[in-house]
Parts: sequence; structure tokens; C-alpha cells
Amino acid sequence: MFDQFMARIASRFGRVEPRASARAYLLGLLSKAERKNCWQLAEQAGLARPGPMQRLLRYARWDADAVRDDLRAYAVEHLGADGGVLIVDETGFVKKGHASAGVQRQYTGTAGRIENSQVGVFLAYATSRGRALIDRRLYLPEQSWCGDPERRHAAGIPDDVQFQTKPRLAWEMIAPALEAGVKARWVTGDEAYGQDPQLRAALEARGTGYVMAVACSTRVRINHGRTLVRADTVAERLPATAWQRQSAGKGAKGPRHYDWAWIHTGTDEHRHLLIRRNRTSGELAFYQCWSPTAVPLAELVRVAGVRWSVEECFQAAKGQVGLDHYQVRHWISWHRHITLAMFALAFLTALADPVSDQAAALVQLAQTPPGNSPTQPLQTAGRPRTCWIDHETALEY
Repeated sequence: MFDQFMARIASRFGRVEPRASARAYLLGLLSKAERKNCWQLAEQAGLARPGPMQRLLRYARWDADAVRDDLRAYAVEHLGADGGVLIVDETGFVKKGHASAGVQRQYTGTAGRIENSQVGVFLAYATSRGRALIDRRLYLPEQSWCGDPERRHAAGIPDDVQFQTKPRLAWEMIAPALEAGVKARWVTGDEAYGQDPQLRAALEARGTGYVMAVACSTRVRINHGRTLVRADTVAERLPATAWQRQSAGKGAKGPRHYDWAWIHTGTDEHRHLLIRRNRTSGELAFYQCWSPTAVPLAELVRVAGVRWSVEECFQAAKGQVGLDHYQVRHWISWHRHITLAMFALAFLTALADPVSDQAAALVQLAQTPPGNSPTQPLQTAGRPRTCWIDHETALEY
């Protein structure tokens, strides 16, 4: 099973050594090693020193973007379904020192405050079959990095990499994903992306619907575009009959029910302001929505709720496959580690999909030590489950 997974990217590594190192690196990311940096991954692979792992991330000849393309195709193959949503979001990587590419004191939601950190912008793909991270960009701050040639050179940042806003980085991931055949009719994201008019315009030009969070101070046009008013003012003026109770999806404690209202904005009948109200606290959240065809309120609510899938991806990637365990400073090394960690997470997600071929095979492999065969059909329901992905590594999922 793992060997079939590895075979998808084996051709990206022209020589035997980096190919073997990549296999060991991925197995290490999938293992229960407490920390998943080069030293620990080398130890997990039975190596005396981390040299092969370090060379894989820095000096070996392979294209991380090509492996990213393989990851994206893998996610579509194993998770593709009607109702797919692309989600853009960022996560921070708190670091020490000032040499890591893109690091500076900046706000990161990971810490909930300003910290010395790197920030990565990610694209996630979510369907009824699962969710996975399928693309990544390292944010390069304009003042502290883009205009400092010496610092750029030391961190290995290519000359053609220039400053781009986070919404622009998001579009550079969304457009290729759609062109590559990712089955997604919708894009969603938080305020950092919903507030950007160029991103919304690009999605509309492509005919891709969106449900994007915006600030309460956002001004929208109501009354067929004649009146410009703040979003929170609209919410204050809505009658009680405008609110409908709907679920934004399942949470840890069951369906996540909120009160929802939607209002036509502009002159386009497919453009709305969506408002969510917490039934206990009364807290409000606002979304600008557009779709190429008419959709019901329930569909907009579903897409808004799917946005939280990316937070689950970050939590799983950092907690299970070492997304943030790296100890590298170089631009190329960051993208290589992050790509392999994303691929490992996609593999776990595919295993958990109850309708995938791999999951069907688990009926025979789950909880079965290497070299033995199950004596009776095994139940695939319940958690945790275990399968052997090679002769030495047992994987709980």
C-alpha cells in the first residue's frame, strides 16, 4: 500500500539515494517519532547521522513543485467528489533567530500574537470524503526580505521571487488547481482573503463561486445597488423573520447550529451578504458570496462551514506528520519538507476514506502484523485503526 503510494513520486528522484531517502523521510513522518526533524527521522530510518535527510532537503536534485503536482492529483483521485471546496488560509511557524527564509516579527494565529515567525499560505481541498493540504507558498515580507539582496542570497531565495500579498499567493495556488482539474465549485477563506477585491474579481471572472469572510465594517450595496451600508448595520436592521437556524456541519459535539440570514447585494441576483449569528453569544460573522448560478441558503451555509476544515488540516499536519518540526533555513528546504509533510497527510486521509480502494484493502491489513493473515473479516468501523505500511512500520489512523 505504501509502496504504491511511493511509486507515484519515485520518478521525481533521478538517483537511487534521494529516492531511498524520500521513502525513509515519508515513513518517518508517518511514524510515532516524537519530533520529525532530520536527526529524528534519520534515527527512525536506522541511520547513524542525518546527512541523507539533510541532502534530500537541500542539495539533492528533485523538484518539489512537481511532487506537489503529484500530491494534488493524488488528492483529487482519492478525495474528489461533488461539492468540493478549495480553502485558502495561512499558518505560522514560530522560529528563533533571523536567518530562516521569510522570518520576521509578525502576527501569527498559531501563537495568537506577534512572534518571530515564518508564515505559510496554504490551499486545502475538502469534500465529503476528506480534506487535505494540496499547495503551499512561503510568505516573503516586503520590507525586511524583498529589498535585502544579501539576506535573500543567504537564505537561497531565487531572484525571480518578489513580494506578493497573501491573497495574490492564494490566487497563484487556486488558478493552477482549477486548471489541473481539481473538482471544486467553491472557494472560501477568512477575512485576510475575503477583503481582497482582486481575488474575488478573479474568481468571478473564472466562474468559480466563493463564500469569503469579511469584516463587520465592510460596506455593501443593497436596494439593487443604490444604498451603500456597513455589514453590521444591515444585521442590526434585519427582522426576526429574516433569520433561519441551519447547521454549518458536524463538530466535535454534534451539528454546529447557528442563525443565518442572507441579503441580495449589488445588482447581481447571485451576489449576497451572508450573516451568521451565534445562538448563545449573539456574535456575528459576515461573508461576501457570489455564485455563477442561483443556489439556496443551505449551500452557502455549507461552504462557510467547510472553511474550518483547513484548521483541522493544520492541526493534523502539525500533530501527526511534523509539518512544523523542521529545522531548516533555506527557501528550497522549507518547500521540500512542507511538500513531503503534506503528501504524508494526504496518504493518511486517503486511508481513512471508507470508499477508497486503499481503505477496502485495510479490511485485510488492519491490525494484522507483517507475515500473518487475518483469520476472519475485520471491522473497519471505530477508532483508532492500525495498518502495516511496510514490514517495520505500523500506522494508526
